[in-house]
Amino acid sequence: MTQLEPRAFVWTDKGKKRKRNEDAYLMLPEYHLYVVADGMGGHLGGERASQLAIESIQELVEEHHEHVNSDHAAQLLGDSLKLASKKIHEESMSKEELKGMGTTATACLLNGEQAIFAHVGDSRAYLVRGSEIRQVSEDHSLVQEQYKAGLISREQTKYSKFRNIITRCLGFEDNVVVDVTAIPAQPGDVFVLCTDGLTTLVEDQEILETVKDLEPEKAGQRLIDMANHRGGHDNITVLLVYV
Repeated sequence: MTQLEPRAFVWTDKGKKRKRNEDAYLMLPEYHLYVVADGMGGHLGGERASQLAIESIQELVEEHHEHVNSDHAAQLLGDSLKLASKKIHEESMSKEELKGMGTTATACLLNGEQAIFAHVGDSRAYLVRGSEIRQVSEDHSLVQEQYKAGLISREQTKYSKFRNIITRCLGFEDNVVVDVTAIPAQPGDVFVLCTDGLTTLVEDQEILETVKDLEPEKAGQRLIDMANHRGGHDNITVLLVYV
């Protein structure tokens, strides 16, 4: 089995409107594991939820690292998000100031010649290959459900007043359904993991052009600058994995 040797870069910013950054990220290059999370839930809850998700995912992967490069890698990644949801829910039930907290999570694990994704919420994973960009994850959001049902167009999803309503997150309940998928990876691919602070203000085509035109060390900052220039309404995290 050929083992890919990716390079990864991450940028995070609180944006122009928020007082704190409730996003979190994880980079474990020794396991080729990368995660972004976007917390929610009041004064302290969002920040705690996203950080607890990252810690829980790291904990389970490190505890069972022998499965990272095995046929059990996809199950391990999915289970790590389920563990995170359980821990967030338990803590939210035990502390009044954290009640109702939750977070999105989008994780990528490079395993041999494939990229495995585990996903809950509306933070996104993209594949940039050649001159094309493709969203790998599917938003767990109200507008995505409306689009799939044929109630609104793809263009309308960009401007809907309901676009920030998510239908699934880590921590809201004890158990959560995690979307897990695997796709072939090849040299030259770039995987983009990002929170919705980017995608609500920057188009997919702009992400593609920026990743293709700029050096890896600069591309993510340019994307954050674009989002902030357009209002920076939310925290923004961009994690780029170059294969």
